[in-house]
Amino acid sequence: MKPIYKTQVMEDYKKKSVVDGDKEIVFSKAIKAGKRIYYLDVKKNRKDEMFLAITESKKIVSGEGDDSQISFEKHKIFLYKEDFEKFMNGLQQAIQFIAEEQGPIEPHHSENEEPGLSINEQKPLGSDEIKIDIDF
Repeated sequence: MKPIYKTQVMEDYKKKSVVDGDKEIVFSKAIKAGKRIYYLDVKKNRKDEMFLAITESKKIVSGEGDDSQISFEKHKIFLYKEDFEKFMNGLQQAIQFIAEEQGPIEPHHSENEEPGLSINEQKPLGSDEIKIDIDF
């Protein structure tokens, strides 16, 4: 079995994204979470309008030993600017429900956070920045 490295997966993903129609990627963020990688891609359509493409990529290993095959199962969501507020409200309500049912969500530190600081103590965002902090 030929090994596939994470950098190769990301490069393949970027190549495919550029080939996916006329959509230009203007910002991209990969979030590694166990066997899954979540890609947050801001894209522009033909009219220069931006939208968010969220892709979940899950590593699938079939077979065993030398006969094992590695593939990736992908699911996409396209989120448009006019729906951001409704989506964020619904997401916050769903997260709040889980926290109420199963207790508070334990924060994990990401590469963008400073260790030892709470979310409220992190660097403030600029007026044109949006921060989504989601742990799965």
